[in-house]
Amino acid sequence: MEKEKITIKDLAVLWKKDKRQYVKQSTYSAYALIVENQIIPTFGNLYALTEADVQSFVIDRLNSGLSQKYVKDILIVLKMIVRFGEKHGYLQHCEWDIKYPTAPEKQGLEVLTAANHRKILDYISQNFTFRNLGIYVCLTTGLRIGEVCGLKWCDLDIERSMLTVQRTVERIYVLEDDGTKHTQIVVNTPKTANSAREIPLNKPLMTMIRPFKKVVNNEYYVISNEPQPIEPRTYRNYYMKLMKQLGIPPLKFHGLRHSFATRCIESNCDYKTVSVILGHADIATTLNLYVHPGAEQKKKCIDKMLRSL
Repeated sequence: MEKEKITIKDLAVLWKKDKRQYVKQSTYSAYALIVENQIIPTFGNLYALTEADVQSFVIDRLNSGLSQKYVKDILIVLKMIVRFGEKHGYLQHCEWDIKYPTAPEKQGLEVLTAANHRKILDYISQNFTFRNLGIYVCLTTGLRIGEVCGLKWCDLDIERSMLTVQRTVERIYVLEDDGTKHTQIVVNTPKTANSAREIPLNKPLMTMIRPFKKVVNNEYYVISNEPQPIEPRTYRNYYMKLMKQLGIPPLKFHGLRHSFATRCIESNCDYKTVSVILGHADIATTLNLYVHPGAEQKKKCIDKMLRSL
C-alpha cells in the first residue's frame, strides 16, 4: 500500500539515513554531496520523477560542463533514492531510458616516456628521501596515491620481497546533518576487494629499504616515517615540484600508475597478471585502458594464426 507522498528532498533524507549504515564513510560522503549539490536543488520539491525530468537534467548538466561520467554518477544516486522510495511505498517508479550525446573519442593516456621513467628511478636511487621513496614505489608497483600514502613499514615484507596493500588515505568532504561542511583525512580499507593485494618488490627497491627496516617503527607510515600519514594533496604537490625540478613535462600523479602499467604491457607481461597487480576488479578494465594493438601487432597475430594451420 502506497504511503502518503513525500518530496524527493524528504525521501533523500530517509534514504541517506538508511544508506549510512551500509557503506564506508567516504562513499556516504560522496553520496551526500551529490544529493546536496545536484539532486535537491533540481528535484527536491517534486513528488515524483518522470523520464522527461531526468533527461532534461542530464542535458542541462552536460551543457554546463559536467563530465558524462559524473552525470552518470548522479543518476546512480538518484535511482537508488527513487527505488528506496518505491520499496517503502512513498512513490511509484518506472525505469528511465536516458540518452547521452555521443561521447568524443577518448584521448590516449598520459604516461611518462620510458626515458623519463628511468630518469626518475635513477634520480631517487641517488637522492633518497622517504617522500622520494613513495614515488619510486608507485613507478615500480603501480600503487594509487592514496595507497602509497597509507603504506606502513609493516606492509613491506623483507623476507618475501612483498608489499601488501591494505589501507588507503583520502581527504573527504563531510556534510553534517545541520548542513555544515568540512573536510577531514580518513584512513580506509582499499578501494575494492581486489585492491587489497600483494605486489612483489624488485631488487633495487629492496636494496633501498632493507637498511631502514632494521631501525624504523613498523607502525609508522612509510613516506612520512611518522605515526601520521601525509595526505594525498600534500604529496601530490611535492611530486609536481620534483617533476619540475627534474625537467619532466607535467603529468598527473595518477600518470605514474599508468606509466607502470604501460611499461608492463610493452614488456609483453601477461594481461591477467598486470590486472591483479593493479588491483582492477576485472581484466576488462586493464584491457580497455592499456591494450591497444597497433597495425604491426595485428599483422603478427594473423601471421601466427595462419602458421598454426
